[in-house]
Amino acid sequence: MIQVTVWNEYRHEKTDEEVQKMYPEGIHGQLANFIGEEFQVKTATLDEEEHGLTEEVLAETDVLIWWGHMAHEEVRDEIVNRVHQRVLEGMGLIVLHSGHFSKIFKKLMGTSCDLKWREDGKHCRIWNVNPSHPIVEGVGEFIELEQEEMYGEHFDIPTPEELVFISWFPGGEVFRSGCTYRRGNGKIFYFQPGHETYPSYYNEKVQRVIKNAINWCAPTENTYPTYGHYTAREEL
Repeated sequence: MIQVTVWNEYRHEKTDEEVQKMYPEGIHGQLANFIGEEFQVKTATLDEEEHGLTEEVLAETDVLIWWGHMAHEEVRDEIVNRVHQRVLEGMGLIVLHSGHFSKIFKKLMGTSCDLKWREDGKHCRIWNVNPSHPIVEGVGEFIELEQEEMYGEHFDIPTPEELVFISWFPGGEVFRSGCTYRRGNGKIFYFQPGHETYPSYYNEKVQRVIKNAINWCAPTENTYPTYGHYTAREEL
């Protein structure tokens, strides 16, 4: 069975009553609740030793899910480098919502990953623009969310290898809200919904996308390539 680790900085939930009310078990707890219906799942948070991402934990992780917002700079560079190496080796990575500004996503993308944003409590329509992709299986033409933070273009990321979703907001903005990448042997999916005071992670279609993305991001049986000096296979 696929082994999933859900990482959350777990700060808003400790200080903001509105977030506590929306996600009483923490955002990581809600994610783990529905992910655990189909996968083996554990959680890790910023204030744990080594941010909960020890070498042992990462070695046992097939897919890492990342949510962060207010404490990106508190993530130690050595842990970012550790996660980065595991992605290159084949571990899948799903970056959610404001995790676009995390150190690990920016390191993997090589850009600022900046964007426009607005919290206005308005709805959001997430359009499926890649209907044959396995990540959208069972989702339909779009996902309608009653509330979601506006994220708008320009989103400073490399051109996605596959664009899966585009979101529309009532203010007229659009956003590339579902993007896939490959780095080394690893597969990466960025998915926009998930503001801490809105119920996006209770939406069944959002949950379905994340579960589908876990299956898509999971490592294959391909071996990690050999680099550096290499002994000839044939007589020279």
